[in-house]
Amino acid sequence: MSVPEPPPPDGLLTGLSDRLEAGEPTPGLSDTSPDEGLIEDFAVEDRAVEHLVGGLLSHYLPDLQRSKRALQELTQNQVVLLDTLEQEISKFKECHSMLDINALFTEAKHYHAKLVSIRREMLTLHERTSKLKKRALKLQQKRQREELEREQQREREFEREKQLTAKPAKRT
Repeated sequence: MSVPEPPPPDGLLTGLSDRLEAGEPTPGLSDTSPDEGLIEDFAVEDRAVEHLVGGLLSHYLPDLQRSKRALQELTQNQVVLLDTLEQEISKFKECHSMLDINALFTEAKHYHAKLVSIRREMLTLHERTSKLKKRALKLQQKRQREELEREQQREREFEREKQLTAKPAKRT
């Protein structure tokens, strides 16, 4: 950066004549607005810039550092809150799954009761069918005996009739 010349002590601006075109008013003390008299290309010494920057930094830096610490603390607190929230969500899911498990146990108990009643009914039906089979077997055996007795009776009657039938006497 080039070192500019310091402004003249009387407050008049110099060195503008080569930059101004004809017909433009010369900025100076006669201007009505204070902003019109400022020159954007005003050169400042490096030390002055350093002092200004140092002043700005010393003025704003403590506030910025406090803000940075506060933001870091807020970020940490937010991370802790997110972790806590995740833990609570997992606990809620566990409770919800416990409710599901309880519902499953209740349903299992209901179906177990149904199964026990069906088993009891099947045992009753098995006993009844066993009794019916025994009874059917006894009836079948009784019918077979009666049939056998009838057959034997018919044979005896046939034999008796055969004996009662007249036989021609033998001539001797």
